[in-house]
Amino acid sequence: MAKTLIAFFSRADENYFGGAMRYVKVGNTEIVVGLMKELIEEESRASRTAADSFKIEMKNPYSPVYMTCIDQAKKDLRAGARPELVSMPESIDEYDTIVLAYPNYWGTMPMAVVTFLEAFDFTGKTILPLCTNEGSGMGSSERDIKKYAPGAELKRGLSITGSQAANAKGSLKKWLSANGLI
Repeated sequence: MAKTLIAFFSRADENYFGGAMRYVKVGNTEIVVGLMKELIEEESRASRTAADSFKIEMKNPYSPVYMTCIDQAKKDLRAGARPELVSMPESIDEYDTIVLAYPNYWGTMPMAVVTFLEAFDFTGKTILPLCTNEGSGMGSSERDIKKYAPGAELKRGLSITGSQAANAKGSLKKWLSANGLI
């Protein structure tokens, strides 16, 4: 039976929404992951597919204040930092497909996602990237994933506008279907 892991980084607190700051209890990427899990679970009843999820969390998270957070993220990107994570899966061996979901930080994925990628051998696995953003798209994240997960088959990613995360079920369904997950 094919098995999927949804590994995601998401940030709540103060976030940017199309020109304004707003406090949120659940980050946009996590909202999208919730919708994705619903879609896969609905399908799994019929097809016996399965998906687990893992939240990539930094041991020392960025500031809850948006402007401070983006400064911290920029500093980590420039330094090539590998933030320590709260936890890590023991193994990803049982998974054929990894959906990797994250917000766009400075044109790519957060460095905590790189910490996750470098911890495992992705040879023979399929990675489906999903990036939430407010207009900057996937940035260089797809190219960067290839660099940090050599041996993986990288499929075309899905870019979702973060402020529209709760309304992304249609795009998610189409993308997951095109990639054989539903």
